[in-house]
Formats: sequence, C-alpha cells, structure tokens
Amino acid sequence: MGSEVNLSHSNMSAPPHPQPPAKGASHGAGDFSYVGIDAILEQMRRKAMKQGFELNIMIVGQSGLGKSTLMNTLFKSKVSRKSVVSTPEERIPKTIEIKSISHDIEEKGVRMKLTVIDTPGFGDHINNENCWQPIMKFINDQYEQYLQEEININRKKRIPDSRVHCCMYFIPPTGHCLRPLDVEFMSRLSKVVNIVPVIAKADTLTLEERDFFKQTIREGLRANGIDVYPQKEFDEDADDRMINDKIREMIPFAVVGSDQEYQVNGKRLLGRKTKWGTIEVENIAHCEFAYLRDLLIRTHMQNIKDITSSIHYEVYRVRRLNETNAQPNGQPPNTLVNPQQANGVAAQHQVLTHEM
Repeated sequence: MGSEVNLSHSNMSAPPHPQPPAKGASHGAGDFSYVGIDAILEQMRRKAMKQGFELNIMIVGQSGLGKSTLMNTLFKSKVSRKSVVSTPEERIPKTIEIKSISHDIEEKGVRMKLTVIDTPGFGDHINNENCWQPIMKFINDQYEQYLQEEININRKKRIPDSRVHCCMYFIPPTGHCLRPLDVEFMSRLSKVVNIVPVIAKADTLTLEERDFFKQTIREGLRANGIDVYPQKEFDEDADDRMINDKIREMIPFAVVGSDQEYQVNGKRLLGRKTKWGTIEVENIAHCEFAYLRDLLIRTHMQNIKDITSSIHYEVYRVRRLNETNAQPNGQPPNTLVNPQQANGVAAQHQVLTHEM
C-alpha cells in the first residue's frame, strides 16, 4: 500500500471532474503503485447500510426464567413481550406455541430487522416427551420457505430471511446437572440450528455454585456429544480457534436480565436491587451478560448467520433436493446428510458468503 499524500500538496489544482468518495482516494497522483482495491470495503459498507440487516433469534425455556426480560435487556428496548394471562388454565398452554415478533431497530444509522421467536409452553407440562418436535418443525419450515423462494424461476432480488439464526436455550439455575429434557432438546436441535445455552437467573447461585454448575453442564454437553455454538469443527483458522476456545470455556453463560435502572455510585445502571445491594447486569464481576451480548451482537453476529446459511440450511437444502431427485419408482433415496458430509458441498457457499 502506498504512502499517504502529504498535506503540503493541498494547494494543487483540483481535477476537472469530481472523484468518487471512495476510501483510498487520498492516495492520488504520485503513487503509481496504488490500485484502489481497498475501496471495496467502503462500497460494501454503503450497500450494507442501505439494505440493513436481519437477525432471527429463538428463545426456548420453561416459563418464569426471564426470557423476555433478557431479550429486552440485550437490545435495550421492548423487543419481547411477556405473556399476559388471566386464568390458571391459560397460564400453561396445552401445546407449545410458536410466536414471532419483529422489530425495526436503528443505531447510529445502522438498521436491523430483529425477529424474536418465543416458544411458550415448552417444558411446562408433567409429560414433556417430544416437546422439541414443534420447534424442530418450525425451524425446518423456515428452511423450506427459503428454499422455495430460492428455486423460483423469477425469484426475488433479495429473499426475505426468516431462518432461525440462533436459539438461546435457558437452563434453570438448579445447580445440579442437565435434565433429560435439556439433553434431549439440545441433542436434536443442535443439528439444525446454532444453540447458545445460558443459565437463567444466575443471581440465585453463589459464585462457587455457579462455577460448579457451569463445569457440570460442559461435561454433560461433551458426554452427550452436543455441539453448541461456536462449533469447533467450523473454526476457520488458528485465530478463530483461539478466540472461540475462550468462548467455549465460558459456556453456558450465567446471566441476569433486568430492564430496571438504578443509581449506583452516581451512575444509572441496569440491575436488580436486593436487600444487600444491586446486581449490575453489565458488570462482568456480577454476571456474564456482557459476554453473551458481545457474542450475539458485537463479535459473532455475522458468523452466526453464515453458519446458518452455509451449514445448517445447506444440510436441509441438500437433503430436500435429493428427495426431489428421487428414484424412478417414486421412493426417495436414503440420503440423510449430516453437517460433516455437507461441509464439502457448503464450502463454496461459505466462501461466497465471506466475500459478500
């Protein structure tokens, strides 16, 4: 890359035509080695600012674990509404309901369409067998909807993306180990969506209990072959592996959510007030909310979407297209695809995604 033009050259005559406001324009005359390839970054930024972004997050867990409160805390707005019920019969739905709420959020000129998918009724019954099935069906339905749009002859210039990018799974703060329900859900759903497990209402545990519980959960995940996000097999290089290893050592995130502000040492902070003090939501000495927020929004949001598109959706797409190209007798071949098999097919898509 060439050196920047010295400010003393500012009295040079202006060119006859205005130059495009691209990054690197200041390299100008005199630096014959400069091509201007780095200007593509500014072009991509302007395009992304015009289009905006989409993020679809599913929240799964029993009632009363603070799912809606945590989502509102993450995005500092009312993006998830608490269920309003009037009778005991309505308090626990007879079946799992899937509810989606979309919001347009803007910060410093960046627009994002956030969709929060809630699953009231999950884990709230005496018999919770197969309660993961409606959620699995919903996720696959979104893949199917995207696939049908994609294979249309006259498809849209930009296909609306309703695919679930991330599933936050809320684990009750029991302090013991994963329940069979937790193992069953994450074992099955981790194959089709990025799962980020969190310990809800972590302020009910002491620091020693919290550390022991986190370690027990990590051991349970390994023992049952559950690969939560960020998945080790999808690390792209040594730098990614080093960053993601630190995240994997912290999983599950022990979080506290609150949309209430309190005065602490002259500053207004989000927190939960108790008799012995205020639990500061964004203070890493109190809980791990800040680490979860950084993962989902500030550092790994695009990667979460890339893995959804190039791995999870690709597995579904390959399987469905294989079924479509069934044998002449009408019976689809037995061609179930796992993420490892799809990696080869998805590699080209992953490269394209990162180059966009």
